[in-house]
Amino acid sequence: MNKDHAMGFGVGLLTGVVIGGVIALLFAPQSGKETRQMIKDKAAGVADAIQGKREEATAVVDAVKEKTAGVVQALKS
Repeated sequence: MNKDHAMGFGVGLLTGVVIGGVIALLFAPQSGKETRQMIKDKAAGVADAIQGKREEATAVVDAVKEKTAGVVQALKS
């Protein structure tokens, strides 16, 4: 996937999320205060999930670095 294609996908995804959010707010059965609290709670959950995935990815990258460092040393010898 090239950079332009990925950027277009990201913009389209973000646009869809915003449009979906606006429609959801327009048809929400609860009050504005309740809706704002629900959005805040969901956003916090998403942020926590992203942080968890980031930590997992960092651990994988670190493990790969350790393994490849040994291979590189062996090839240099």
